Amino acid sequence: EVQLVESGGDSVQAGGSLRLSCTGSGFTFDDSDVGWYRQAPGNECELVSRITRDGNRYYSDSVKGRFTISQDNAKNTVYLQMNSLKPEDTAKYWCAAGRLGAGCRVLFGAAGQGTQVTVSS
Repeated sequence: EVQLVESGGDSVQAGGSLRLSCTGSGFTFDDSDVGWYRQAPGNECELVSRITRDGNRYYSDSVKGRFTISQDNAKNTVYLQMNSLKPEDTAKYWCAAGRLGAGCRVLFGAAGQGTQVTVSS
């Protein structure tokens, strides 16, 4: 069974940093594209970052230069280092091996339960 578990969400002040972790079981990340998505109340689900099986990285314009995605295959874990956090980064964050669609629901593949990030001004 494919499972992903996110951790690392917290409440921080603007300008602070957090590192989200996504640990998978039942599959290997080096065979998968893994993405971090987020959704804030009233907003659409947004793909924040993705790392492909070839090691290519994608970032949305809203986080480019502040967030970094990385992967530790030995731990089957993908990380999202988030620096210079802003109040508009406040959202629930999911990692997915596959794709999420509207409402951050799974289109195909698997996703975790999500972790909350709250940034106060």
